[in-house]
Amino acid sequence: MDQPANPTIDIDMEDDRIREECGVFGVFGVDRAASLTALGMHALQHRGQEACGIAVCDGEMFHTERHLGLVGDNFTGDDPADRLPGNIAIGHVRYSTAGQTVLRNVQPLYSELHMGGFALAHNGHITNAYTVKDALVEKGALFQSTSDTEVVIHLVARSKGKTFTDRFVSAIRQIDGGFAFVGMTRDALVGARDRFGIRPLLIGRIGDSYVLASETCAFDMVGAEFIREVAPGEVVVINEDGIRSFTAFPNAEKRPCIFEFVYFARPDSIVGGKSVYEVRKRMGQRLAQETPAEIDVVIPVPDSGVPAALGFAQETGTPFELGIIRNHYVGRTFIQPTQGMRDMGVRLKHSANRAMIEGKRVLLVDNSIVRGTTSTKIVRMIKAAGAKEVHFRSASPPIKYPDHYGIDMPSKDKLIAANYSLEEMTHMLEVDSLGFLSIEGLYWAMGEEYRVDEAPQYTDHCFTGCYPTPLIDRDRERAGGAKQLSFLVEVA
Repeated sequence: MDQPANPTIDIDMEDDRIREECGVFGVFGVDRAASLTALGMHALQHRGQEACGIAVCDGEMFHTERHLGLVGDNFTGDDPADRLPGNIAIGHVRYSTAGQTVLRNVQPLYSELHMGGFALAHNGHITNAYTVKDALVEKGALFQSTSDTEVVIHLVARSKGKTFTDRFVSAIRQIDGGFAFVGMTRDALVGARDRFGIRPLLIGRIGDSYVLASETCAFDMVGAEFIREVAPGEVVVINEDGIRSFTAFPNAEKRPCIFEFVYFARPDSIVGGKSVYEVRKRMGQRLAQETPAEIDVVIPVPDSGVPAALGFAQETGTPFELGIIRNHYVGRTFIQPTQGMRDMGVRLKHSANRAMIEGKRVLLVDNSIVRGTTSTKIVRMIKAAGAKEVHFRSASPPIKYPDHYGIDMPSKDKLIAANYSLEEMTHMLEVDSLGFLSIEGLYWAMGEEYRVDEAPQYTDHCFTGCYPTPLIDRDRERAGGAKQLSFLVEVA
């Protein structure tokens, strides 16, 4: 008797994911700095796949190159250094959290200021960008992009500080939100982090040269030694004299984004001194303790659910299997199947591994559930492969609140956990049981005894609604103030 084909389904994992923010990289004092920067950007590609760019200075001239698309499609081999000569460079991989994905918004942004050229790249989101921008436009400022990053360049240009550092620190003090900047002048590399350290920025070293990056995985890629994090509210200036540190926010306190551990950071990165992989496994272990189920096999939703699913399986002594096989050779730009192919069930990206599923009580583990639309497709695929039961577990608490610090997340009315009860979600996802990690369990996985409610150790607003900074632009919109809109349309 012929075995039925493995059921496949047209699942776009990015369609119902919280999108990565952006990744930044910078290097000072390295020959052919552009090629090293391209390597660092490759390591950070998971943080943004829509656009990429590099800016370099050779001591006299600035060279910039920006593209839509992936790093590997635009910066490969030794070519970047041939096109972009110099020993100071910054790079950026982008997913648009503010401004359209058009070339004028691709970073690094460059401007010629009174004190010379200045290039800037940014990870995160400035929560008072529109308010500041409107004030600048009223005073005659001319903006060339719709990116919130350009606001900082204008603030630097208009500052009365005597040195570039004075001007940059003055600019940073006028903005709020979650951000990490890497900037570059003719003779210095600059880094800055918001007052809570919501967005990450790290310092590394290659010999006598220094590197800035969003994650340690970029240091691993270029052979750099991790030195330390840029502190919350700190500005660092790196030049031939070494590293100098300045305080932009005297009352800064450490409160990094917990979603770096839940989803954004690569599993092999070290964030805040903690292994992301180990934290995610602990999330799965605690999830197993909090939401037990009578099951035969634990299956991760690829690739984000793998460490947590492994932790769940080890905690319960249940077999861990790859029940969903991903085709890694289908990119986002791959030609889509015709309607006829869809009707035939021809799919591209994911396939159920029937041998690990048929006749079994399956427990699926993912890092989070956002809208629930993709989760439902996955459940149907597992059922079609012959699963006896399907249970679903989220290795993070229910996401009930949108982000305003650089994460592209649906509005509250689109978040399934913000609008439905656990029983209703169980029915909507068509599963036999549904469970989420508790906020206490998440903090346990982070190595904390408990969450300090009056002063949380992490920025966890997506789960709790506790935002660490004022949301000035959002509140202005609610009060009837309109954003400044761009009417320029670019044709690629």
